[in-house]
This record gives sequence, structure tokens and C-alpha cells, in this order.
Amino acid sequence: MRFPIDFDDMKPLGNTGEKIPAIGVGTWAIRDYGRAEEALVRAVEIGLGMIDTAEMYDGGRAEELVGRVVRRVGKDRVFITTKLLPKHFSSPDEAVRAAQASLRRLGLSTVDLILIHWPKFLTPIEKQVAALEAIAERGYARYIGVSNFDARKMVKAIYAVKKHEIVVNQVKYSPLDKAIEESLLPQAIKHGVTIQAYTPLEKGAVARHKALIRIGRKYGKSGVQVALNYLISRPRVVAIPKSERVERIEEFRGALGWRLSEEDIRLIEKL
Repeated sequence: MRFPIDFDDMKPLGNTGEKIPAIGVGTWAIRDYGRAEEALVRAVEIGLGMIDTAEMYDGGRAEELVGRVVRRVGKDRVFITTKLLPKHFSSPDEAVRAAQASLRRLGLSTVDLILIHWPKFLTPIEKQVAALEAIAERGYARYIGVSNFDARKMVKAIYAVKKHEIVVNQVKYSPLDKAIEESLLPQAIKHGVTIQAYTPLEKGAVARHKALIRIGRKYGKSGVQVALNYLISRPRVVAIPKSERVERIEEFRGALGWRLSEEDIRLIEKL
């Protein structure tokens, strides 16, 4: 499928009418919490005001870190996503309790977006979505969504909601792993679901990729910036790279405000 180039650095959040930054920052596998806090604060200061976390990240320590960042920068400046483990989605009560625990770690009364971290095996999607909606009904999340759902499961979840909307599917997506372009991304675009792309830098591999570096030279950009720009050139796609280094955060910002040519996008599609 040929995707039109999306030139907007603020992307629609589902069909809510709200927009979120095309690039945010993730919090998986943090090693130095002091450095990570400074990096996240800097991200918000320079317009990358979207932070992703999860209850399973370092046993909740990542959520606590995000809470500290929010207290420093102000909640109105940052869009927070957290993810709850599938084991909580057998019943609405259990899902609500898990959300309450996340909010305590974050130091918030409500969060912008809560996702099911991955589908719960052997539990009907409808039952999982009902538990997810219970969280929104209590006011613990402004919006709800899913993570690691394939196209079939995502569409099932979209039609299972009673009152709320599945606004996001957070999945692995990078210029070196474009599997979602086959079926999932077209379905997300069709149904108005925003894709949050995790591991967009392939743990640093894109920074060393010769083709991405070569393309970047034409724009005065790095391989990292080319990789992120490729992703956000897609409709409905935002990227959530992770770094504990302020200089890398600054590099992420350099992926905004411009777009790869259609010719270079086609070259990356062939990688």
C-alpha cells in the first residue's frame, strides 16, 4: 500500500479531535534514573511532550519516575500513556484496581491514556475491552487503547467498545521492521486509530545503518532523525524512542519540522 506523506508534527489522537506530538519518549529499561529524569524534562521543554511508561517497567519504578517529571514540568505540558498487564483484564474490578495502583505510582488522579499491554490469552477481546472501559468510566483515564494487538484483534477491540473509543495501538515499528505496513497500519488508518511506534530506533541499529546515514546526508540529518522522520511521515503514526541522554533527546527533536522526499521514503520501504 502507498501511504500519503503526513506533514503534521501534531497527530490526531484517534477520532477525539485532540492532537498529540508526533515524537515522544519511552521509559523502558532505564539504567540511570537521575539522567533519565533530566532527559525527560528536557524532552517536554523542547516540545516532545508525550511520555510512555508501563506498570511492568522496573516493577513500577518507571511510573514513579514519570510522576517526578510531571511534578517538575506540570501535567498540562505532557501527555502520559501507561500500560497495564493483561492479567488484570479478566474483570472490570481487577482492571480498576490495577489502574489505581498505577495512578498512585504516577502521583496522578487521572492519566491521559491507559493501554492493555498485550492481548490476554484465552480471554475474549470483548471481555478485555469491557474491563478497559471500566477504567475510563471511573475517570482514571481520559482515553483507552491497546498494545501489541494484530490487525484482527485491533478491529475486534474497536467494535467491542460500548461507550469509549480505542484511540491507540502501540506496536513495534521501525524502518528495519515494517511488518505493520502490510495489514495493521492500513486498518489503523481506515478506523482512525493512532499507532504509537515503539523501538523505532532498533536499540541504536538505525544510527549505524549505512543506507539511513547516506539518505540523512542529503538533509544534514542523522540516521536516527531519518528513521524517526520516516515513521512520522506515515498517517496516524507517532514514535516513542527512548534515551537517557539529553543530547539524544535534542537529536530526536531534529526529526521534526521537515519530511523526507517521496523518493527517499520509497528507498527506505525497500530496506
